[in-house]
Amino acid sequence: MQKQNTTVFSLLAFLVFLISPLSAGADVDNSIYADLLDRFVRDGRVNYRGFQSEEKRLDEYLDVLGQIDPSTLTEEEQFAFYVNVYNAWTIKLVLSGYPGITSIKDLGSIFKSPWKKKIVRLADGVYTLDNIEHDILRPRFKDPRVHFAVNCASLSCPVLRSEPYSGRSLNRQLNDATRRFINNPERNYLQGSTFHASKIFKWFSEDFNDDPIAFIQKFADPPLKQNLLSAGDKVTIRYLEYDWSLNGD
Repeated sequence: MQKQNTTVFSLLAFLVFLISPLSAGADVDNSIYADLLDRFVRDGRVNYRGFQSEEKRLDEYLDVLGQIDPSTLTEEEQFAFYVNVYNAWTIKLVLSGYPGITSIKDLGSIFKSPWKKKIVRLADGVYTLDNIEHDILRPRFKDPRVHFAVNCASLSCPVLRSEPYSGRSLNRQLNDATRRFINNPERNYLQGSTFHASKIFKWFSEDFNDDPIAFIQKFADPPLKQNLLSAGDKVTIRYLEYDWSLNGD
């Protein structure tokens, strides 16, 4: 009888495992997303028509994310997970209006921005993109590099990477994304003693300890870094207009 009970218990445990979220103790499978990004993102420009032709595969990936239990992931894997969630669902949001839009803002209304739409389906509920960024990523991980990893589908945004974020490569990917953005003269540049900076540094000033120049110096390449150091306390900041035009081909 004891052997029979053990067999029944083992069978029940196996069935519970089968119906549990796919991530229980497992890595996130980003293979579909990796393939789509590799095919449809070039130098930060997104081929939304290509994504639209493979929207079923994108939906499959979103379903994979929806089965994940983030509590089973390491901190680095959680960070990467939520960045991928944000970016993949942003693509899905754009596709809901593409090709009839010129900006992601076209998908909002006078009463609700597109980032406040409850579209992100995860294992523990339905979220907005704002929830993912401002209620999870920023307060939980407290890493200002997140602002150069999430992509808002606009020309002035940090570019969408051609690969998913992963816990194993997270630090390298975040550093690379941050350096690329800061050293892009179309997004940030020094003119005399005036540093023309992305409004990201204004909107999220507290994430940069209210000292964006110090953060920028940390990731700036020469000669930008040397010029900032030479200017010293004379540097003033002027924030550039943000181009919300769609980052598509």
